[in-house]
Amino acid sequence: MVLFTSGSTGNPKAVLHSHRGLAYKARSMVGAHGLTQDDVALMPSPLAHVSGLLNSVLVPGAAGMPVVLMEKWDAERAADLAGRHRASFMIGPPTVFLSLMDVPGYRPRVEHVRIVSCGAMGVTPEFIDTAREGLGALVKRTYGSTEAPTVTTSAWWDPADKARDTDGHSVGGAALRVVDPATGRPVAAGVRGEVQVSGPELFVGYGDASQTREAVRRGWFATGDLGVLDEEGWLTIGGRIKELIIRGGENIASAEVERVLEQHPGIRQSVVVGRSDDRFGERVVAFVVAEPGGERGHVPSVVRRAGRGPVQDAGVPRPPGRDPCPRRRQARPASVAPSGRGAGRCPPLRSGRPGRHPGNRPRPFEGRPLSAVASRSACPR
Repeated sequence: MVLFTSGSTGNPKAVLHSHRGLAYKARSMVGAHGLTQDDVALMPSPLAHVSGLLNSVLVPGAAGMPVVLMEKWDAERAADLAGRHRASFMIGPPTVFLSLMDVPGYRPRVEHVRIVSCGAMGVTPEFIDTAREGLGALVKRTYGSTEAPTVTTSAWWDPADKARDTDGHSVGGAALRVVDPATGRPVAAGVRGEVQVSGPELFVGYGDASQTREAVRRGWFATGDLGVLDEEGWLTIGGRIKELIIRGGENIASAEVERVLEQHPGIRQSVVVGRSDDRFGERVVAFVVAEPGGERGHVPSVVRRAGRGPVQDAGVPRPPGRDPCPRRRQARPASVAPSGRGAGRCPPLRSGRPGRHPGNRPRPFEGRPLSAVASRSACPR
């Protein structure tokens, strides 16, 4: 089976999977999600992407359960389909469920939804709380990629706080380790480093052998994601290695700043990037999407108020000006560093990054304002 991903470089890669590996993953996910033939899946993911293939075809087939497919995401239609078919299982990025909860009178139509697995980079505990309350379902975080699909999640019997605060534990035969990106040596529990994955569901290589040699090291797939693995095996993803912002010699993980920003009641989603700076090397820049009708606090003051937590003065964002917020088509807003002319406009989008829900095949929004991309949301000024 050949799937394509552009990864973090923007250059397409052919990802080769065995039928045995994908079948193993499907069977293990049925157990992890607690699915039975009485469940009904509602899936908007394209079948050409690993999330669509796995959750729209293989997992329902392994569970013997029906699935309702959507050609493209439409929140109003999704609410109708969920009610008509008594959908009980959904997977997607936060944007999908936030838009679903914006549909007037949605709650009675999703009353049968019992399991929501949210796989995208930067799924925050605050989002999990909002979705659990809004959908009345078990909502949990999931981590994976085209190369290593759904390697972590939480099971229905796991503690609710772990499903909220972490990206889960390994599923089935998947093995995880966190290494020092500079040396490749494993780090102690609780120390942030690069996440590496091994197991029967791992891809067998790329179409280009040189890409395989670069990404797979002695049987371990180097994801390029930063994460922390605790002593009990729970993984928390903290962004991409290439998305580290180095300000005055201080390493700042953009995902940590985003998490703090999204604790603010007036902020629905955020993206934090680095901007070149003559004095510090880089400065932290935040793009935010406001909650409809929510408070529009000044971004630096929001972070300073939270500075007693994990983000200190080194991570305080600077106002990015009046540029529109860059967004992906379905997943979180696009993490793209603004620089030079056209800063704040959306460059060609990338799909299939590890940990991000692929969504539909992306197309650039060519500098369209946020209001044309995300309805009823705007950038606070």
